[in-house]
Order: sequence, then C-alpha cells, then structure tokens
Amino acid sequence: MNEIINFLKKRRSVTAKAMNDGQVSLDHLNEILECGLRVPDHGALNPWKITVIQGEAKKRIGNEILAKEYKLSNPEASNDDLDYEKNRLNRAAIVIVVLCTPVFHPKIPKWEMELSSGAVCSNLLIAAQSLGYAAQWLTEWYSYNQNVLKEFGGDPKTDKIAGFIYIGNKQKEPVERRRPIKNKIISFIDK
Repeated sequence: MNEIINFLKKRRSVTAKAMNDGQVSLDHLNEILECGLRVPDHGALNPWKITVIQGEAKKRIGNEILAKEYKLSNPEASNDDLDYEKNRLNRAAIVIVVLCTPVFHPKIPKWEMELSSGAVCSNLLIAAQSLGYAAQWLTEWYSYNQNVLKEFGGDPKTDKIAGFIYIGNKQKEPVERRRPIKNKIISFIDK
C-alpha cells in the first residue's frame, strides 16, 4: 500500500492537553511550514498569513492577552481559570497561527480563500504528524477574539483566525475514535 495513503488512513490528532511541550527541530519546523504553503490557492492570492509562536512568546501572549481577554469575557473566572489561560499555549513546543486574510478578486470568491486557509491548517497538521509529532488543530474561544486576532496582525474588518496548530510530543499514542460510516455520507452518481 502507498505510504501516504496508509498514513492518512491511520492519522490521528493528539489533543493539546495530552502533549508534552518538548522540542520541534528547526529543520522539521521549516519542512512543516513549507508543506503548509503547498495548498490549493486559486489565483495564487495567498489569502493567509502564518505566525509561529514559540519560546517566551507563549508565556507573554498567555499572560498579556489570553488571560486578560478571558477575564473580560468571564468576569467570574477563578484564579485557576486564569492560570489555565496564561499557560494555554505552553502545552505545545510551538503553536502555529493561521490567519485567513482574503483579498478582493473579481473572479475568486472569498469562500475559496477561506477554504484555502483551512487547507493550510490541514497541511500543517498532517506534516507535523507525519514527522511523528503530536499535533492538533484548534479553534477555541480565542480564535474569535478581536484582540487576539490583532496580536497576530489580523484586521478585524476582514480577517479571521483559521486555526491554531499545536505541535509537541506525545505523552502516549492516541486511541482510535469513532469514524464516520462511509455509506451514510458518501454517495455516487453513475448516470
């Protein structure tokens, strides 16, 4: 069986909660990023931007942005809740942010640009997993927060966060989960 097909049939995300931060080598990071850019992109518009969060930036963003924004939206948040938000990004070695940054084009709809941004997330995820890393694509509350968007250079009038790709090391191999029943969601048109 083809190696790629075999990998994709067994691919499984590891939740950020089940990661160790560990290390991602610079060579691997560059490979992952290069794969992220190899997506369908009608018109070669590059309607996305990528930011890699690593090192002390994970703590700074957690302290200065995530905890503060969480508190604004959840005034009753406990100290434990705020500590969780402060350390949210520290679950992984690196976190890659993908912004959808659509541009005007008379023939290419915004929807296709949004899909292309999702493809970037998917390629980053699969590339990291193919190198043996634990990886998860997340869009939690902070993906929809205007100040978080601005932190990564997004314009709240036009841009969106397509996802946060957490990459780290596995604490253990993930357990297989329930998958769709093919004949319930796939149909064929023959005539």
